[in-house]
Amino acid sequence: MKKISRNNPDSMPKPVGNYSHVTRVPKGAGLIVTSGQVGTDMNGEVPQQLNDQVTNTFANMKKVLESEGLSHDSVIKVNIWATEEIDWDYFYMKWDEWFQGEYPSMTIAYISALGLPELKIEIELWCAEI
Repeated sequence: MKKISRNNPDSMPKPVGNYSHVTRVPKGAGLIVTSGQVGTDMNGEVPQQLNDQVTNTFANMKKVLESEGLSHDSVIKVNIWATEEIDWDYFYMKWDEWFQGEYPSMTIAYISALGLPELKIEIELWCAEI
């Protein structure tokens, strides 16, 4: 069976976080890209604290993947935008629950604002369906 592979080449420095430098998708896989998921709850409410938004964002990521018959194993690339410094201990606790050492490629950027003023984090998923 074809499989997504993740690699950190020996010729490069180790990643500075929990991600892979290279994620390779086998030929013939389908590409699924999500819109950025944010920290709203099911009522559209946005908590004030970043970590609460992180919790909701991961819940929304799970729901959007499940809606397409996918799981965290399908994620090949994650783009993260945050308006304040991420509590990496908390974030990686959630991240590691999801990826359990099989980390996708990742880009993180700190920016001045997201689409709504109360949003502090947005996470976009790139996925492969094998």
